[in-house]
Amino acid sequence: MAERILMNEFKTLAQEPWVNIELDNDDIFNWTVGLIVVNPDSLYYGGYFKAAMKFPKNYPYSPPEFRFLHPLYHPNIYPDGKLCISILHSPGEDEMSGELASERWSPAQRVESVLISILSLLDDPEVSSPANVDAGVLLRKEPEKYKAIVRNCVEASKADIPEHFVMPTHQTSVSAVKQPELDDSDFWVESDVDDDVFGGSDSDEALDSDDRDTGSEDEDDHERV
Repeated sequence: MAERILMNEFKTLAQEPWVNIELDNDDIFNWTVGLIVVNPDSLYYGGYFKAAMKFPKNYPYSPPEFRFLHPLYHPNIYPDGKLCISILHSPGEDEMSGELASERWSPAQRVESVLISILSLLDDPEVSSPANVDAGVLLRKEPEKYKAIVRNCVEASKADIPEHFVMPTHQTSVSAVKQPELDDSDFWVESDVDDDVFGGSDSDEALDSDDRDTGSEDEDDHERV
């Protein structure tokens, strides 16, 4: 079952412009991931962050492992590239960390939700319990220096872009989202609507009759005056 689920997820993600995935030695349980930041407002915009994902044999009942293959300066990323992120922690509540079960891994999660959570983490770090203490302190006290280091990481990451891979932009990512196709049945035309529903022609005739009656009364009033 794990192989089938992972293959389906692999095929789905292969259509996404913000991620580039290759299988290590055609092993569906070991992926090399190129995570691409396409949000122009992100400090990590334009980066191609290469990572390894390893899936357990009982996936999706246990979470995958994720590790960036090159240093990425961030409060929640350890020097060895591993992340401190709840979604990759084993299912169930953890009284020690205070993490709720809803924040951690569950069999309902998928690779896409993990990758999206990681992209969100890049721009919204949790500095209260950092994996990289120095990065957490620098972000709080000297944010401009922090940003300069991150920009260097982004530029260095571009060396991992595969030779024939075309980096997406924000525009290509947006255009890749399919819009629903509409046909004539998705629109109603006024002439096709049953007159009875909205008071129809009978109501219009009644209104005209009322207007005529009102007009007659007005004429009588003028004559009496």
